[in-house]
Amino acid sequence: MVFFMSLSLIGIILVQLYWINLSLKINDEQFKSHVQQILNMVAEKLRDDEELRFNNLYYHVKDSVGHRPTKADFANYMYKGDLKEHQNTVYSDYLSQTYKEELDFFDKNEQEEKVSSLTENSGENGMTIDEYKLSLENARREDAAREKRHIKYLFDYYNTGRPIESRISEKFFLKTLRSDLKENKVNKENKVDIDFEYAVYKNGLATKMRSKNFSYDPNLSYTASLFPGRDDDISENFYSYRLMVSFPSKKQYILSKILGITMLSVIFTLIIIIAYLSAINQLIKQKQISEIKTDFINNMTHEFKTPIATINLALDAIKNPKILGDTEKVQRYLQMIREENKRMHSQVENVLQISKLDRKELDITKDQANIHDIIEDAIEHVHLIIEAREGHLTRHFHATRTTTLLNDVHFTNVLVNILDNAIKYSEGEPEIDIYTENVKDFILIKISDKGLGMSKTTQKRIFEKFFREHTGDIHNVKGHGLGLAYVKRIIDDHNCNIYVESEKGKGSTFIIKMPLIN
Repeated sequence: MVFFMSLSLIGIILVQLYWINLSLKINDEQFKSHVQQILNMVAEKLRDDEELRFNNLYYHVKDSVGHRPTKADFANYMYKGDLKEHQNTVYSDYLSQTYKEELDFFDKNEQEEKVSSLTENSGENGMTIDEYKLSLENARREDAAREKRHIKYLFDYYNTGRPIESRISEKFFLKTLRSDLKENKVNKENKVDIDFEYAVYKNGLATKMRSKNFSYDPNLSYTASLFPGRDDDISENFYSYRLMVSFPSKKQYILSKILGITMLSVIFTLIIIIAYLSAINQLIKQKQISEIKTDFINNMTHEFKTPIATINLALDAIKNPKILGDTEKVQRYLQMIREENKRMHSQVENVLQISKLDRKELDITKDQANIHDIIEDAIEHVHLIIEAREGHLTRHFHATRTTTLLNDVHFTNVLVNILDNAIKYSEGEPEIDIYTENVKDFILIKISDKGLGMSKTTQKRIFEKFFREHTGDIHNVKGHGLGLAYVKRIIDDHNCNIYVESEKGKGSTFIIKMPLIN
């Protein structure tokens, strides 16, 4: 079961990782597609903006000179470089050469216009009114088309040699790019705009139009033709500029888009992992409990076997006619039967009390009492056992305030259990010290011995029900692992705390911290 659960959990985690990776790739492709579309749109808007500004300039010059402007008319508006280069810029030869070509071009146009005029005049003499109107409309259209071609012709001439920073308004470019990013699904779903850096390259070389922190990265940068031509007569100058935009925070931006669903996926996966570990832990605990219960049954069987055998032997002895007539021996055997029966009853009572405590059915009433008196009662219960083993118990009562709220019967049993353990786990003569002292509004009771001591692992589990430290033969010290469990539950019921300090081979100290009655 553990194998298949582990296999399923690993499969779930791998599927989640695959899904997250796939989502990142899909979002990256979507981002790339959207940004490419936006850059193409921005390039188109920049071209439209440049044409609009040139058209305004064209009609301004046309109004100034009173006719369709020529190249010579645009000479004062041409780019002449910075101030240092201004005196070295010569246009005279170029203009004289191109001006003749342009005059020839317009002479040809004027000849066509004269032919058109003669046609119109002859129309007045020989054409119908509709034919005359149609002829005029065609002439206007041809004139408009010629002017359009002329504007494009001057547009190419005007932009010859102009640097990109004079052709594009950087402010308009940034405003357009930010606006399009926000409107076209890139920043639309995010409250914070994604940062970007930009640069314009001409024939692979950087121009002055660039942001300070631009750095080309194939994974983070996107490019578009800045002035894509739309007609065959557009100069190739328009194809040489490339707009590059990079997004340094692209990875964080893409992660933020799937962060919500990814976090839910991670949370649910963690819940499954925690549930899985909890199930494994419960299996291990159930196995340990099973082993502990088996030990408990073995211990209880051993504990009952001895008194039952003793009682049977005593009864068989009493039935003997020779013993039956001896009153002293009969009383002795009866006393043995009584003691062994009392011993079994005590063990059963411990089990029942622990069961009632677990079900919170044990009614424990508490009264005001002097803790030193309770300690003396507990000492009285074990005094004969200590004397029989030639041990010593020393009192160190330093507490001046000793009034507490407790149940004298159960709390006496608590102290007796601790003292009984101190005696049982002392290999030679028991040496026990009992200390009391006041700490603020509490009294501390310390019971120390110089017995076998406990390991760190045992110290963490000694208050568990049925737990006993194994030392080879589990019956080398009599008991069934309920004494300290009972102690812990009574202490908790009294709102007290119990701690243990121990070192293997050097003995143990049990510390009880009780609140005082002011």
